[in-house]
Order: sequence, then structure tokens, then C-alpha cells
Amino acid sequence: MTRRIEIALEAQRLRLCELGDELLSFPVSTALNGPGEVAGSGCTPRGRHAIRLKIGDGMAINTVFVRRRPTGEIYSRELAERYPQRDWILSRILWLTGLESGFNRGGGRDSLRRFIYIHGTPAHEPMGRPASHGCIRMRNQDVITLFDQVAAGVLVEIN
Repeated sequence: MTRRIEIALEAQRLRLCELGDELLSFPVSTALNGPGEVAGSGCTPRGRHAIRLKIGDGMAINTVFVRRRPTGEIYSRELAERYPQRDWILSRILWLTGLESGFNRGGGRDSLRRFIYIHGTPAHEPMGRPASHGCIRMRNQDVITLFDQVAAGVLVEIN
């Protein structure tokens, strides 16, 4: 089984493919600041990546994560009102590592050290247009579906 994830920044779309055939397609939201690899830029890194870690298997939909750990909270509007400064990471995390030394791996351009994820986000957040701080945001049910279809090591191409 040769699966890969393709993320089209211009189309704001994620596709899961196997041997060139599209299996699944979802709208996403990438960085409001556009594409870029430099740490601290708030940009979504381009190029070849792989899923380094899968986090959240079996957790409830809308589980809140902080620093990749479940907080014990389930996202709600009331919780959001109490913590308006949070960048909500919900349901599942696919933590990406860059595969291109000097471009998205190593130094101040390292996707893994930048904590670039594919993750769930609150239902009211927009999809299909850039709005994130660098990560790839997905609807919660979509990220759960994707999570269940991929393994650590799966190639992720962001262009």
C-alpha cells in the first residue's frame, strides 16, 4: 500500500492518494501568512514531508490538545470564550517532519521543530481559505477520517 497526502495551498485542499488514485479529498485551511519555511514566520512549509507521529487515537471528537497532550477538555463555545487567546488544536494531530535538508529540515527551517501539524479545528473556523498560524487545519470529522487511513511515515507533499 503506497499512500500519500497531497496538500494544494492555492486550492486549500488535501487529497489522500494511493498509487495515483484519489481516495479522499477535504477542504483545509493553511497559513494566513502564506507559504514559507522559516521558523517564527507563521507560514505553512512547502515540499516533501512525512508523518512523524500520530497523536490522539481513540480520543473523543473535539478533544483539546495543548503541547500535543489532551487537556481533558472537550471544545465548546463556552470554553473558547474563557480562553480566547488559544489556537485550538482538536481531535487528532498528524505531526509532520520535513524531508528536505536546508529547505524544510534542519536549522531555522525545520517543520518538526516548528510543530507543524495536520489537526482538527473548531467548526466555526473557515475552511477553503488561509487562516492558520502555519499548520494545516481540518474539520474534526475529516481529520479523524484521515487519521484512521494513514500510518506514521506516510509521505505528505505540500505545494
